[in-house]
Amino acid sequence: MDLIGELRSRKLLAIIRADRADTALDCVETLVEAGITALEISLTTPGGVEAIAKARSLYDPHILIGAGTVVTAEQADQVADARADFSVTPAITRGAHRSVELGLPLLCGALTPTEVVAALDLGATAVKIFPAKLHGPGYLSELRAPLPDAPLIAVGGVDAQSAPKYLAAGALAVGVGSPLLGDAASGGPLAELAIRASTFRTELDI
Repeated sequence: MDLIGELRSRKLLAIIRADRADTALDCVETLVEAGITALEISLTTPGGVEAIAKARSLYDPHILIGAGTVVTAEQADQVADARADFSVTPAITRGAHRSVELGLPLLCGALTPTEVVAALDLGATAVKIFPAKLHGPGYLSELRAPLPDAPLIAVGGVDAQSAPKYLAAGALAVGVGSPLLGDAASGGPLAELAIRASTFRTELDI
């Protein structure tokens, strides 16, 4: 799978950090029905590995199901066994190293130019600029000046209004958590989640 190409065409990676595995799966179902086809279930979700395995069994391969907040090597092993399509880390963690060893596509968290280069040298498929909100869209433009070929994803504080600006600044996609999920991540109304998903799709023209 060409993960970079898939994320570039889909533009939006939904980040699901829920209070329970069942809640996470409800959010996945709502988002897929709303047309969001790249999703990450964070391992901070209780039962997150099981939720990933369940989601992967429910949807065809066109729906991308990744594992988020992969910190340890053991977690990387677990999400690979759960058939996650990719792993996402907050930084250059042991989980990042293990994901590369396993051949599991890695979206590795980084912020500074040194960290971006280190993540790519490690073998990351793409680099998650986190927290993107700290410096804003212009920072991605600055990073891409010396690193024009670096595949960057903006994550952290990205909302429907700023998301297009990150893409315009050179991000191949944006990862969005709470501005998209809202209280649906803790059992709130799924109908409102669907509305927020529609808003993001409109703003990003997807």
